[in-house]
Amino acid sequence: MIVKLCGLRRDEDVEYVNEFMPDYVGFIFAENSKRTVTIEQAKALSKNLSSYIQKVGVFVNQSIEYIKRVVDEVGLNVYQLHGDEDNNYIEKISNTIDAEIWRAVRVRGSEDIALADSLGVDTILLDSFMEGQYGGTGRVADWNIISNTKIKTPFFLAGGLNEDNIIKAIETVKPYGVDISGGIETNGFKDRKKIERLMNLIR
Repeated sequence: MIVKLCGLRRDEDVEYVNEFMPDYVGFIFAENSKRTVTIEQAKALSKNLSSYIQKVGVFVNQSIEYIKRVVDEVGLNVYQLHGDEDNNYIEKISNTIDAEIWRAVRVRGSEDIALADSLGVDTILLDSFMEGQYGGTGRVADWNIISNTKIKTPFFLAGGLNEDNIIKAIETVKPYGVDISGGIETNGFKDRKKIERLMNLIR
Protein backbone atom coordinates (compact mmCIF):
# COMPACT_ATOMS: atom_id res chain seq x y z
CA MET A 1 0.00 0.00 0.00
CA ILE A 2 1.42 3.34 -1.10
CA VAL A 3 1.29 6.03 1.60
CA LYS A 4 1.25 9.82 1.32
CA LEU A 5 1.41 11.96 4.45
CA CYS A 6 0.30 15.47 3.61
CA GLY A 7 0.61 18.94 5.07
CA LEU A 8 4.23 19.06 6.30
CA ARG A 9 5.26 22.49 7.58
CA ARG A 10 7.74 22.08 10.48
CA ASP A 11 11.20 20.62 10.93
CA GLU A 12 9.69 18.09 13.34
CA ASP A 13 7.33 16.89 10.61
CA VAL A 14 10.32 16.07 8.41
CA GLU A 15 11.99 14.20 11.28
CA TYR A 16 8.85 12.11 11.78
CA VAL A 17 8.47 11.12 8.13
CA ASN A 18 12.18 10.34 7.81
CA GLU A 19 11.72 7.93 10.71
CA PHE A 20 8.63 6.14 9.38
CA MET A 21 9.24 6.51 5.62
CA PRO A 22 5.99 7.02 3.73
CA ASP A 23 6.29 6.87 -0.05
CA TYR A 24 5.19 10.48 -0.55
CA VAL A 25 4.84 13.65 1.48
CA GLY A 26 2.73 16.64 0.56
CA PHE A 27 3.48 20.35 0.77
CA ILE A 28 0.43 22.56 0.46
CA PHE A 29 0.88 25.68 -1.67
CA ALA A 30 -2.84 26.38 -2.00
CA GLU A 31 -3.88 29.68 -0.48
CA ASN A 32 -6.08 29.91 2.62
CA SER A 33 -5.10 26.55 4.13
CA LYS A 34 -3.90 26.26 7.70
CA ARG A 35 -1.13 24.01 6.35
CA THR A 36 0.09 26.33 3.56
CA VAL A 37 3.84 26.74 3.13
CA THR A 38 5.83 29.18 1.03
CA ILE A 39 8.35 28.16 -1.61
CA GLU A 40 11.18 29.10 0.75
CA GLN A 41 9.72 27.04 3.60
CA ALA A 42 9.26 24.00 1.36
CA LYS A 43 12.83 24.32 0.05
CA ALA A 44 14.20 24.48 3.60
CA LEU A 45 12.16 21.47 4.71
CA SER A 46 13.14 19.49 1.61
CA LYS A 47 16.84 19.83 2.38
CA ASN A 48 16.45 17.49 5.35
CA LEU A 49 13.91 15.15 3.75
CA SER A 50 15.03 11.62 2.90
CA SER A 51 15.84 11.27 -0.79
CA TYR A 52 13.74 8.09 -0.81
CA ILE A 53 10.55 10.06 -0.14
CA GLN A 54 8.80 11.67 -3.12
CA LYS A 55 7.58 15.27 -2.85
CA VAL A 56 4.08 16.32 -3.86
CA GLY A 57 2.91 19.93 -4.17
CA VAL A 58 -0.79 20.63 -3.66
CA PHE A 59 -2.32 23.51 -5.66
CA VAL A 60 -5.82 24.97 -5.98
CA ASN A 61 -6.73 27.12 -9.00
CA GLN A 62 -3.24 28.59 -9.33
CA SER A 63 -1.39 29.72 -12.45
CA ILE A 64 0.69 27.32 -14.51
CA GLU A 65 3.60 29.74 -14.22
CA TYR A 66 3.47 29.65 -10.42
CA ILE A 67 3.20 25.86 -10.28
CA LYS A 68 6.16 25.49 -12.66
CA ARG A 69 8.22 27.81 -10.45
CA VAL A 70 7.40 25.73 -7.36
CA VAL A 71 8.11 22.42 -9.11
CA ASP A 72 11.49 23.71 -10.33
CA GLU A 73 12.61 25.47 -7.14
CA VAL A 74 11.42 22.88 -4.61
CA GLY A 75 12.23 19.90 -6.82
CA LEU A 76 8.74 18.41 -6.69
CA ASN A 77 8.22 14.95 -8.13
CA VAL A 78 4.46 15.45 -8.38
CA TYR A 79 2.02 18.35 -8.59
CA GLN A 80 -1.51 17.70 -7.38
CA LEU A 81 -4.38 19.81 -8.72
CA HIS A 82 -7.11 20.15 -6.14
CA GLY A 83 -9.33 22.90 -7.55
CA ASP A 84 -11.55 23.49 -10.59
CA GLU A 85 -8.85 22.98 -13.23
CA ASP A 86 -10.49 21.84 -16.50
CA ASN A 87 -9.36 19.67 -19.42
CA ASN A 88 -7.74 22.58 -21.28
CA TYR A 89 -5.76 23.61 -18.21
CA ILE A 90 -4.59 20.04 -17.60
CA GLU A 91 -3.56 19.57 -21.23
CA LYS A 92 -1.60 22.82 -21.19
CA ILE A 93 0.12 22.22 -17.84
CA SER A 94 1.04 18.63 -18.69
CA ASN A 95 2.87 19.93 -21.77
CA THR A 96 4.64 22.60 -19.72
CA ILE A 97 5.82 20.89 -16.53
CA ASP A 98 8.00 17.78 -16.37
CA ALA A 99 6.61 16.03 -13.31
CA GLU A 100 3.81 13.61 -12.50
CA ILE A 101 0.34 15.14 -12.47
CA TRP A 102 -2.31 14.04 -9.97
CA ARG A 103 -5.92 15.22 -10.07
CA ALA A 104 -7.97 15.37 -6.88
CA VAL A 105 -11.71 14.75 -7.03
CA ARG A 106 -14.27 15.69 -4.42
CA VAL A 107 -16.61 12.74 -4.83
CA ARG A 108 -20.35 13.39 -4.98
CA GLY A 109 -21.17 10.62 -7.43
CA SER A 110 -19.61 8.12 -9.82
CA GLU A 111 -19.74 10.71 -12.62
CA ASP A 112 -17.15 12.83 -10.77
CA ILE A 113 -14.79 9.86 -10.71
CA ALA A 114 -15.49 9.00 -14.37
CA LEU A 115 -14.62 12.55 -15.44
CA ALA A 116 -11.29 12.47 -13.62
CA ASP A 117 -10.61 8.97 -14.93
CA SER A 118 -10.87 10.31 -18.49
CA LEU A 119 -8.32 13.12 -18.11
CA GLY A 120 -5.19 11.07 -18.76
CA VAL A 121 -3.43 12.16 -15.55
CA ASP A 122 -0.96 9.85 -13.81
CA THR A 123 -3.02 9.38 -10.64
CA ILE A 124 -6.33 10.56 -9.25
CA LEU A 125 -7.01 11.28 -5.59
CA LEU A 126 -10.54 10.68 -4.32
CA ASP A 127 -11.56 12.97 -1.48
CA SER A 128 -14.76 13.83 0.35
CA PHE A 129 -17.07 16.57 -0.88
CA MET A 130 -18.00 19.60 1.19
CA GLU A 131 -19.59 22.67 -0.37
CA GLY A 132 -17.10 25.52 -0.70
CA GLN A 133 -14.14 23.45 0.52
CA TYR A 134 -11.37 22.12 -1.73
CA GLY A 135 -9.98 19.60 0.75
CA GLY A 136 -8.67 19.11 4.25
CA THR A 137 -12.19 18.84 5.67
CA GLY A 138 -11.57 15.73 7.78
CA ARG A 139 -14.80 14.28 6.38
CA VAL A 140 -14.74 10.65 5.20
CA ALA A 141 -15.32 10.14 1.48
CA ASP A 142 -18.21 8.00 0.24
CA TRP A 143 -16.51 4.63 0.08
CA ASN A 144 -19.58 2.93 -1.41
CA ILE A 145 -19.57 5.18 -4.47
CA ILE A 146 -15.84 4.66 -4.96
CA SER A 147 -15.87 0.89 -4.49
CA ASN A 148 -18.81 0.53 -6.91
CA THR A 149 -17.19 2.61 -9.67
CA LYS A 150 -14.86 1.06 -12.21
CA ILE A 151 -11.65 3.13 -12.17
CA LYS A 152 -8.84 2.65 -14.70
CA THR A 153 -6.41 5.26 -13.36
CA PRO A 154 -4.40 4.42 -10.20
CA PHE A 155 -6.07 6.24 -7.33
CA PHE A 156 -5.40 7.38 -3.79
CA LEU A 157 -8.12 7.47 -1.16
CA ALA A 158 -8.22 10.59 1.02
CA GLY A 159 -10.69 12.20 3.39
CA GLY A 160 -10.93 11.66 7.12
CA LEU A 161 -8.54 8.71 7.28
CA ASN A 162 -7.00 7.83 10.65
CA GLU A 163 -5.80 4.85 12.67
CA ASP A 164 -9.39 3.90 13.58
CA ASN A 165 -10.67 3.52 10.02
CA ILE A 166 -7.61 3.05 7.79
CA ILE A 167 -7.75 -0.76 7.58
CA LYS A 168 -11.48 -0.81 6.86
CA ALA A 169 -10.96 1.90 4.23
CA ILE A 170 -8.25 -0.10 2.47
CA GLU A 171 -10.27 -3.33 2.59
CA THR A 172 -13.43 -1.63 1.34
CA VAL A 173 -12.07 0.62 -1.41
CA LYS A 174 -8.86 -1.22 -2.37
CA PRO A 175 -7.00 1.93 -3.46
CA TYR A 176 -3.53 2.13 -4.96
CA GLY A 177 -2.58 4.42 -2.09
CA VAL A 178 -3.87 6.37 0.89
CA ASP A 179 -3.41 10.07 1.71
CA ILE A 180 -3.55 11.17 5.35
CA SER A 181 -3.22 14.63 6.89
CA GLY A 182 -5.56 15.52 9.74
CA GLY A 183 -5.62 11.91 10.94
CA ILE A 184 -1.97 12.18 11.99
CA GLU A 185 -2.38 15.48 13.84
CA THR A 186 -3.13 16.58 17.38
CA ASN A 187 -4.29 20.16 17.89
CA GLY A 188 -3.41 20.97 14.28
CA PHE A 189 0.16 19.67 14.35
CA LYS A 190 1.68 16.42 13.10
CA ASP A 191 1.87 13.87 15.93
CA ARG A 192 4.77 11.38 15.91
CA LYS A 193 2.84 8.73 17.87
CA LYS A 194 -0.12 8.89 15.49
CA ILE A 195 2.19 8.60 12.49
CA GLU A 196 3.90 5.60 14.07
CA ARG A 197 0.65 3.81 14.86
CA LEU A 198 -0.87 4.49 11.45
CA MET A 199 2.23 3.45 9.53
CA ASN A 200 2.50 0.24 11.58
CA LEU A 201 -1.12 -0.59 10.80
CA ILE A 202 -0.68 -0.04 7.07
CA ARG A 203 2.68 -1.71 6.71
